[in-house]
Amino acid sequence: MAALISENFKFLSLFFKSKDVVIFNGLIALGTVASQTAYNIFAFSCPCSPERNYLYGLAAIGVPALALFLIGVMLNRNTWSLVSECRIRFCRRLTCPAGFALLGSILGRAAVAPVTWTVLSLLRGEAYVCARSEFVDPASLVDFPEGYGPQIMARFPCRDVPAVVLPFWPAIERQLKYESQLLGWLLTGLIAVSLFLLLCLKRCCSPLGAEQEAYWKNFRYSEDQIFERTAGIHAKLLATESVKQFFGFVALEQEDKQQLEQYQAQNNIPRSQWNNITGVYLYKEKSGVPLYSQLNKWATATPDNNVEVTEMNALC
Repeated sequence: MAALISENFKFLSLFFKSKDVVIFNGLIALGTVASQTAYNIFAFSCPCSPERNYLYGLAAIGVPALALFLIGVMLNRNTWSLVSECRIRFCRRLTCPAGFALLGSILGRAAVAPVTWTVLSLLRGEAYVCARSEFVDPASLVDFPEGYGPQIMARFPCRDVPAVVLPFWPAIERQLKYESQLLGWLLTGLIAVSLFLLLCLKRCCSPLGAEQEAYWKNFRYSEDQIFERTAGIHAKLLATESVKQFFGFVALEQEDKQQLEQYQAQNNIPRSQWNNITGVYLYKEKSGVPLYSQLNKWATATPDNNVEVTEMNALC
């Protein structure tokens, strides 16, 4: 039974690792759905006032989407790799295709949450109804009484209108929600087609086969995990040496003591070495041998074999 459970966990781990981007984007979308639903239930409140409705409705759709987009850009590691590349090497090694591919990756992943928010806002329709209510033409409504202008139309979302025109609210709401949901579905279709074309372009322009791309993805995932774990232990050991030098002793947890006994503290790594493994990297080869990362490139370089590598963009 234990072996069966272990195998199942191993299978799930491999599955999630192979689908990490899809699952990550899915979790972002689900979180955005929950946030958008909570906002509409607890926070959304149309001002029901001419000129304010339009601004409030646009802000309810656009401002959260913009904030989510900026947060997505900031949380993307590639953003700071690009910043480091431009700061350290002034983007001299960054070709136009590589820059375009990296920028597309950053913007594409950051766009998941704001696009989800915008589409959901349009499909629900509350913000659009609020924004567009004052622009509804009374003449387009059958038997609508004369003498009522934008002042009254803007108050319809709050039902704060004279009783004589209140029965027209379902028709107005139905018309505005039709427009809002139509825009939402059109935006969804446009994004789906664009995503499909971009994926086709990526596959067609990639110099790597499907198996090697899968291997490269697995390599980067494994390297990131091992590097972060090793960096944490190295930093802990180096900090232990510094504290011991200052106080003459160091108070360690049992796990820290085991790590100190298992690993030996290393010297500080020079900034030049950090810079060599920092920055933008897509795919390179040296004498036909793949170099899958900046760290992999640095590890295979030798003083006697300082050969320039041939950069092959993973996206054309």
